[in-house]
Amino acid sequence: MRKTIAIVGAGLGGLTLARVLQVHGVDATIYESEASAKTREQGGLLDIHEEIGQVALRAAGLHQEFLTLVRPGEDAKRVVDRHGTVLFDTPADPGSARPEVDRGELRRLLIESLTPGTIRWGHKLAALAHRPKGGYDLAFTQGSTTHADIVIGADGAWSKVRPLLTPAKPLYSGTCFIEIALASGSQQCRAGVAAIGSGTLMAVAPGKGIIAHRYADGRMRGYVALNKPEEWMRSIDFTNPSAGLRQVADEFDGWSPLLTAFVTQSDAEPWLRPIYALPIGLRWDRTPGVTLVGDAAHLMSPFAGEGANLAMYDGADLASNLVEHLDVEVALSAYEERLFPRSSDAACRSAHNLETFFGREAPQSVVTLFASARRS
Repeated sequence: MRKTIAIVGAGLGGLTLARVLQVHGVDATIYESEASAKTREQGGLLDIHEEIGQVALRAAGLHQEFLTLVRPGEDAKRVVDRHGTVLFDTPADPGSARPEVDRGELRRLLIESLTPGTIRWGHKLAALAHRPKGGYDLAFTQGSTTHADIVIGADGAWSKVRPLLTPAKPLYSGTCFIEIALASGSQQCRAGVAAIGSGTLMAVAPGKGIIAHRYADGRMRGYVALNKPEEWMRSIDFTNPSAGLRQVADEFDGWSPLLTAFVTQSDAEPWLRPIYALPIGLRWDRTPGVTLVGDAAHLMSPFAGEGANLAMYDGADLASNLVEHLDVEVALSAYEERLFPRSSDAACRSAHNLETFFGREAPQSVVTLFASARRS
């Protein structure tokens, strides 16, 4: 293929897309707003599904390397009520088809698999315009410009590429997260680890929850989840982290002190993250030379565990179509015909599971969800 390809965003979807293209001898350039791969932490663990994410990693020729990143024993799950009473407890599955890996380690694997120079760090997209004779002009905030025949938006929830295809914007789901963590070796961490078990602890109730994960090195990371209006989020002041966390902990009045200690003793920088989602079943008309992958195409809550998996699968599927079809529009149409139904299905499950976790029937609804998954 002699067309120039610009991928906007160096998340898992954009990286997988570039890697699979390179496996087939097709060049692409990734434009990423962050200054480097180490600009920020990349979040916690991901369960990579055999039928989605691992398919993409095989297409990228990286499955064996991926297996070295798997964290055995960290997929155990425990559900408790607000008093800390254990309602469901399942051990890790050594043969799990959805093993856990660290997001940062997976991203690093993909970055290091690319030809040096593929990623242009520090390139935040400022403007994107279609040329009358075809292709797109891209302008970046630091002043540089470029042209590409094909543009793929892999730039996440607030994609700058998406408006070329659809006016749809993410909507607040009604649930927000606050990140929490305890450093390895602290007295609070040791007590918390005992409550968590060997994997993930989910303490949930209608409208709220504390979810914590134990890492093999003894660290604890997780988040508080609260069903709150956007106005409430603006009332939380994390300029004084300990005071802000106490304000969050007040939402869990009457809960076990062992659970609320995850909040009050957290040593993570508090990060308030509203959960947004694009409309379920989002589609757009075919627009020449441009499409989307990952959250830019189908942002959803994390409660189906599909976001990262779908992003990588999108990237691999799009790359395969671009390699297979000489006609770019045929390739993009074929990709989108598969993208829309699979993302709609995942978004439906994600919205349903969000209600399952923090709806009126929690925590019993969560117990039922995991018990059903274990039987299937």
